[in-house]
Amino acid sequence: MAGIKGKVVAITGAGGGIGEAIALLLAERGAKVVLGARRPDRLEDLALRIEKNGGEAAWVRTDVTRREDLAGLVGLARERFGRLDVLVSNAGVGLISPLDELRVDDWERMIDVNLKGVLYGIAEALPVFREQGSGHFVNIVSTAGLRIVPLMSVYAGTKNAVRTVSEGLRQEAGDSLRVTVVSPGFVSTDFADGIPDPGARTQILDTMDRIAIPPQAVARAVAFAVEQPAGVDVGDIVVRPTAQD
Repeated sequence: MAGIKGKVVAITGAGGGIGEAIALLLAERGAKVVLGARRPDRLEDLALRIEKNGGEAAWVRTDVTRREDLAGLVGLARERFGRLDVLVSNAGVGLISPLDELRVDDWERMIDVNLKGVLYGIAEALPVFREQGSGHFVNIVSTAGLRIVPLMSVYAGTKNAVRTVSEGLRQEAGDSLRVTVVSPGFVSTDFADGIPDPGARTQILDTMDRIAIPPQAVARAVAFAVEQPAGVDVGDIVVRPTAQD
């Protein structure tokens, strides 16, 4: 199936920021979107907005640290729309801080959400894609994994782990499945809200205020990968501000 119209796309982390922008753009272009995030009020509001604009949407509360929640997201896509064509693994947290602060709980949280959350999605969607004979994984990672800087060691490590898993998955996928990795740079989202270290939070907010691009820029990159013909696999896309190092 080429193009976007009619494809069933499940999106994690759809409650705001990049995930919301992806959902809105793909729905506008004719995709049937299945929304997952931890905040049901945001999902319900987004689904209503999409439907008011003539699109089709379903949603379910999804905590990607729980494999059963990913099973529910994939199951909802099949129940509501009969199939799943694309899984966009976008949910993530960036609890960045100096390693000397030993925020081990934050390290484990990033591993659980950023890495294991993607693996749980693969575990639920891959059998469905194999059964269908087609499917597309789109994994949102980060330019933090391309240029390693202080404060982001563990965060970048989780993103690069997903990059590695994605490449292995691509090589195992054969000629019927597609795998895309999208690496956003500084994007205008609420990413900094969860940063526990005040200095790191201020640093990120200052940089975002100066150079951040809108989440719609990342959404357009995802749409580009999704709309390609079935035999075309867009492997890696980097989307960052022109002013970013």
